[in-house]
Amino acid sequence: MRTMSAIDQAPAAIQFPTLAPPRRYLFGPGPSMVHPHVYEALSKPIVGHLDPYFIQVMGDVQQLLKPAFGTSDGATLVISGTGSAGMEAAVTNFVEPGAKFAVFANGYFSDRLTEMAKRNGANIVRFEKPWGETYTDDEAKDFIQRERPKAVAYVHAETSTGALQPGHAICAAAHEVGALVIADCVTSLGGVPVEFDRTGIDIAYSCTQKGLSCPPGLSPMAMSPRAMEWLRARTTPSRSWYLDLKLIHDYSTVSHRYHHTAPISMFYALREALLVIADEGIENRWERHRRCHKSFVKGIEAMGLSLFVPEPHRIATLNTVRVPDGIDEAKVRKHLLDGPGIEIAGGFGPLAGKIFRIGVMGPLATEDNVQFFLTEFKKALH
Repeated sequence: MRTMSAIDQAPAAIQFPTLAPPRRYLFGPGPSMVHPHVYEALSKPIVGHLDPYFIQVMGDVQQLLKPAFGTSDGATLVISGTGSAGMEAAVTNFVEPGAKFAVFANGYFSDRLTEMAKRNGANIVRFEKPWGETYTDDEAKDFIQRERPKAVAYVHAETSTGALQPGHAICAAAHEVGALVIADCVTSLGGVPVEFDRTGIDIAYSCTQKGLSCPPGLSPMAMSPRAMEWLRARTTPSRSWYLDLKLIHDYSTVSHRYHHTAPISMFYALREALLVIADEGIENRWERHRRCHKSFVKGIEAMGLSLFVPEPHRIATLNTVRVPDGIDEAKVRKHLLDGPGIEIAGGFGPLAGKIFRIGVMGPLATEDNVQFFLTEFKKALH
């Protein structure tokens, strides 16, 4: 006897409401607000992923990414996937099984790098510090010279803590021992100077939904000439076919032979987001975020609150504010979301319940928006 499936038992016609997302002010660590021009680009008709028009769009994006990363010599491309796909692409292509991989571990995303490298069969060594702390030049040099790894990874802007890690000493020491350097720039690209060439980074990956003020879905990458040379010389295939950078680079830059069906509309959106940045000027954009960060900190301190990260190592686009004694941070966040529609984030891991993570980036990085947030935040605290 035939049994009834869940589909058989379902109503003949299920009525769903018209899609109507609530109005939110995205003051969290990401996603950030999206520029109207970017939304408009998303509505454009799609073409095929091998169409000459789309190939040109990919080329435009690669060129527009160069000033954002701060590179003139490096190769830029885009992974069809979020920032975590960029992270995995960096690991699986440049950290061979059995190779020594050194990780500067001081937050959640350095732990994620470690996990990806572990699954890739790397020999992992970690320089561990409490979440939120950063590394001095001497500490970085001593660690790398002692371990002499094949590849080194650090998080430039740690989303979980709000700490900004300078990379010059890490890159210099790594190159002295012949190692490649991977930098996580997910929270810095577009809002904070990455300075890819000047720092000496070999492989950087990011995302679209934070400093670039674009919807999530793509991971921009930059690779130095020495990284590209290393990649071309690699004889063993990447363990990931989908994230094989040789194949992706060939598809997007060289032969344009089919590799995968790229998300056409998201490339349109990223191209438009990068044009918005180009119109403003990348240095002007950095300065706008610095000004808003200073205004934000001034307002927070005027409330008697303090930031988790010391002043020299704060990320201009992502503020981590200590939760005052006696305050339930989850209730504050709920009050902001239910009332004015403001989204912020709390801490997690060892920082759960101890910090608010508040982003001021992209279209929200204006003095008026900072003051709007501070006013509503003060009300929520009370």
